[in-house]
Amino acid sequence: MSSTCACGKSITSKGNRIIRKGLPKKKGGIGLHTTGITRREFKRNAQKIRIQRADGSVESVKVCMRCLKAGKYTKAT
Repeated sequence: MSSTCACGKSITSKGNRIIRKGLPKKKGGIGLHTTGITRREFKRNAQKIRIQRADGSVESVKVCMRCLKAGKYTKAT
Protein backbone atom coordinates (compact mmCIF):
# COMPACT_ATOMS: atom_id res chain seq x y z
CA MET A 1 0.00 0.00 0.00
CA SER A 2 1.03 3.56 -0.63
CA SER A 3 2.21 5.72 2.27
CA THR A 4 0.23 8.78 1.13
CA CYS A 5 -3.37 9.89 1.31
CA ALA A 6 -5.33 10.27 -1.95
CA CYS A 7 -4.97 14.05 -1.61
CA GLY A 8 -1.17 13.69 -1.71
CA LYS A 9 -0.40 14.30 1.97
CA SER A 10 1.94 11.96 3.81
CA ILE A 11 0.26 9.56 6.22
CA THR A 12 3.08 9.56 8.77
CA SER A 13 4.85 12.42 10.52
CA LYS A 14 7.77 12.30 12.94
CA GLY A 15 7.84 13.34 16.57
CA ASN A 16 9.12 12.47 20.04
CA ARG A 17 7.89 10.37 22.95
CA ILE A 18 9.07 12.04 26.16
CA ILE A 19 9.29 10.09 29.43
CA ARG A 20 9.10 12.18 32.59
CA LYS A 21 9.69 11.23 36.23
CA GLY A 22 8.81 13.01 39.46
CA LEU A 23 5.97 14.93 41.06
CA PRO A 24 4.86 18.24 39.47
CA LYS A 25 5.58 21.45 41.40
CA LYS A 26 1.89 22.35 41.64
CA LYS A 27 1.31 19.04 43.46
CA GLY A 28 4.07 19.71 45.99
CA GLY A 29 7.02 18.06 44.28
CA ILE A 30 10.30 19.39 42.95
CA GLY A 31 9.21 19.20 39.32
CA LEU A 32 9.23 16.74 36.46
CA HIS A 33 12.56 15.52 35.10
CA THR A 34 12.98 14.20 31.56
CA THR A 35 14.49 10.71 31.67
CA GLY A 36 14.19 9.65 28.04
CA ILE A 37 13.33 10.91 24.58
CA THR A 38 12.51 8.42 21.84
CA ARG A 39 11.76 9.17 18.18
CA ARG A 40 8.39 7.92 16.95
CA GLU A 41 5.92 8.21 14.08
CA PHE A 42 2.45 9.72 14.27
CA LYS A 43 0.24 7.83 11.81
CA ARG A 44 -2.93 9.27 10.34
CA ASN A 45 -6.16 7.32 10.45
CA ALA A 46 -6.06 6.19 6.82
CA GLN A 47 -8.89 3.98 5.57
CA LYS A 48 -9.51 2.40 2.19
CA ILE A 49 -12.95 3.66 1.15
CA ARG A 50 -15.02 4.02 -2.01
CA ILE A 51 -15.37 7.67 -3.00
CA GLN A 52 -17.43 9.35 -5.68
CA ARG A 53 -15.58 11.65 -8.09
CA ALA A 54 -17.00 14.87 -9.52
CA ASP A 55 -17.82 13.17 -12.83
CA GLY A 56 -19.89 10.51 -11.02
CA SER A 57 -17.40 7.65 -11.22
CA VAL A 58 -16.72 5.53 -8.14
CA GLU A 59 -13.17 4.67 -7.08
CA SER A 60 -11.62 2.84 -4.13
CA VAL A 61 -8.75 4.87 -2.64
CA LYS A 62 -6.86 5.29 0.63
CA VAL A 63 -8.05 8.44 2.44
CA CYS A 64 -7.16 9.83 5.86
CA MET A 65 -10.10 10.73 8.08
CA ARG A 66 -8.88 14.34 8.39
CA CYS A 67 -9.49 14.85 4.66
CA LEU A 68 -12.82 13.00 4.77
CA LYS A 69 -14.14 15.10 7.68
CA ALA A 70 -12.95 18.29 5.94
CA GLY A 71 -15.28 17.46 3.05
CA LYS A 72 -12.63 16.93 0.38
CA TYR A 73 -14.23 13.58 -0.57
CA THR A 74 -17.73 12.16 -0.56
CA LYS A 75 -18.39 8.51 0.18
CA ALA A 76 -20.07 6.49 -2.54
CA THR A 77 -23.49 5.11 -1.71
